[in-house]
Amino acid sequence: MQIKNKGLSRISILFLTLIISCNGATKESSKVTIAASANMQYALGPITEKFTEKTGIPCQLILGSSGKHTAQIMEGAPFDVFVSADMKYPTKLYDKGLTTVPPEIYAYGKLVLWTMVDELPLSMAKLNDSSIKHIALANPKTAPYGQAAVEVLEKYALLDILKNKLVYGESIGQTNQFVYSKSAEIGFTAQSVVLAPEMKGKGKWVLVNDADYNSISQGAVVIKQSEGNNHNANKFYNFLFSNEARIILKDFGYSVDE
Repeated sequence: MQIKNKGLSRISILFLTLIISCNGATKESSKVTIAASANMQYALGPITEKFTEKTGIPCQLILGSSGKHTAQIMEGAPFDVFVSADMKYPTKLYDKGLTTVPPEIYAYGKLVLWTMVDELPLSMAKLNDSSIKHIALANPKTAPYGQAAVEVLEKYALLDILKNKLVYGESIGQTNQFVYSKSAEIGFTAQSVVLAPEMKGKGKWVLVNDADYNSISQGAVVIKQSEGNNHNANKFYNFLFSNEARIILKDFGYSVDE
């Protein structure tokens, strides 16, 4: 009888182990992997938390420049949803047949000048001031906010004048690091960054006139390559356009009404 009970015990343990493993695999497979532009780092935190709270579906955020994410998706990266900082890159993926539907605009971003140096003059007119040695912006070739910053500098005929001061981050995230660490005395970033609870009260900033750069229309798409997970990816995509998500986006300075 003792041998039989031990055998049953081993079988029970093995059975329970299999159940736990299957549950873990199911949870992992249900996870929505979101490739997101770095400007959405702070806003997507509460959005994904609210989504998971409502649906039980976990999310994983992969942050970077929109251009870099696009290249990765074209190479087969296993992303489910792409949340871009513009419409150009998600449209490119749609044209390549890599998305389930055409991209839609979920928000409009705003550009700011930001500094951690209290005594620094904070205006376009003062960017050539001798106290400013480095001006940070995201790489305009891959980051839409970097492209917007270049458009502003061109508008004020400052791009050539300031070219030796410009330092380029791989994404808006790295640009923020340059400014926050004071490696660059000033920089162009997204308003969503300086409005984030983690960043409020750190340094000073001013909005850049939105007439000085093309509208930052931010689009999102569901990636067709996410085999077997499109149902959950579609759920998150739809939630991104919900009133709950729009309220959060507004709190971070995005416009959702244009």
